[in-house]
Amino acid sequence: MRYSQGFNPRPKLSLPLPRPVGVESDDEMLSLRIEKNPVGWGSPHHKRIGGASPTLRQIATKLSAQLPEGCELISVSVAESKHAGTQPVSARYLLPVRSEHLNDTLRITISRVLASESLTVRRKTGAGGLKVKNIDVRGFLTSIETTDEGIIVECKVSPSGSIRVDEVLNLLQLDQKMLAGPIRRTGVQWK
Repeated sequence: MRYSQGFNPRPKLSLPLPRPVGVESDDEMLSLRIEKNPVGWGSPHHKRIGGASPTLRQIATKLSAQLPEGCELISVSVAESKHAGTQPVSARYLLPVRSEHLNDTLRITISRVLASESLTVRRKTGAGGLKVKNIDVRGFLTSIETTDEGIIVECKVSPSGSIRVDEVLNLLQLDQKMLAGPIRRTGVQWK
């Protein structure tokens, strides 16, 4: 893996769409930069392997061995440029609403939210959340559907932002007590 330069080197990696605190995820992407000809790749004596770059299978095997229990590496791919494939365009969340709250009142609230031309929320910004900004989040809500498991919310993600999970809960007049478990991000679509 490539590291930054200087007194305190850090690995060059990022999570292009970090999940919100308290939200589980079935679909995460880790973007990292690797050395083309890594020293010590597969060699206990830290020698170059004939100048060859590691294969995707070798990278996947090494990364999988480092993951904590419960995390599974699904795939590894090479990006042609620094930002290729790392721009999220939408995210899907499952809000596991308890069955007693999946009622007509909630369905009416969902219909009202989707029928709205604008949905303004007050968002805390800046260091320590000292500033408050009014934001119209309607353009970020693509769809809201009810299922036997709860509510599936599809959100647009753009360089100008997205709607936050807590804002979705507030718009739907839901709180944590009405959920049967943690909110889960079930998918992300990448550009």
